[in-house]
Amino acid sequence: MFTGIIQRLGTIVDVKMHGAAGRVTLKPSRPFDAPVNLGDSIAVNGACLTVAAIEGANFCFDVLTETFDKTNLGEKGPGSVVNLERALALGDMLGGHIVTGHVDGTGRVRRVDQVDRDWKFEIECAQNLLMLMVSKGSIALDGISLTVAELKKDAFVVHIIPHTLEETDMSEFKPGTKVNLEADILGKHVQRILEFGGGQDYRVRFENN
Repeated sequence: MFTGIIQRLGTIVDVKMHGAAGRVTLKPSRPFDAPVNLGDSIAVNGACLTVAAIEGANFCFDVLTETFDKTNLGEKGPGSVVNLERALALGDMLGGHIVTGHVDGTGRVRRVDQVDRDWKFEIECAQNLLMLMVSKGSIALDGISLTVAELKKDAFVVHIIPHTLEETDMSEFKPGTKVNLEADILGKHVQRILEFGGGQDYRVRFENN
């Protein structure tokens, strides 16, 4: 479980493929406050990965074919910058929103505009992702907890402050950049209930199964 508050940037050092799967090695911009151990979970651009090896200051992650296919990690190589967040510990502050680290899909940056000191990003994505968003609701974009400022027919808009631009990979976004998206889990639960008819009808179906 994560909160969408990016703790470090990381730079990919190496990607070794084994068929369609592979191992990604990256170096965080600076050490984490507490030691990282083998088996720990770290969200890399919002995708929950397990630390499979530690090589000095570098962390290695074994990445499944599914993860490469369904996230933007398949487009990253040596030199690419990624967002890092360690899994929450009991009692940690929930500064953003509940993020599971399971990416729902990807989108593409359509526009990047500076508005006074802040920045505005328009992200196009599929309808099945847009239907899980609400205006002023939460969205995890490359693992960053952001607020949906505007919903369009085939895109959504977020605004960020200079601090977010400086502390995340969004400083490298440009039109066409592929981004990972995870919708608010509350919306996904509501959608699932509605798929079963909702209310009493849902309870009857559940009990009958």
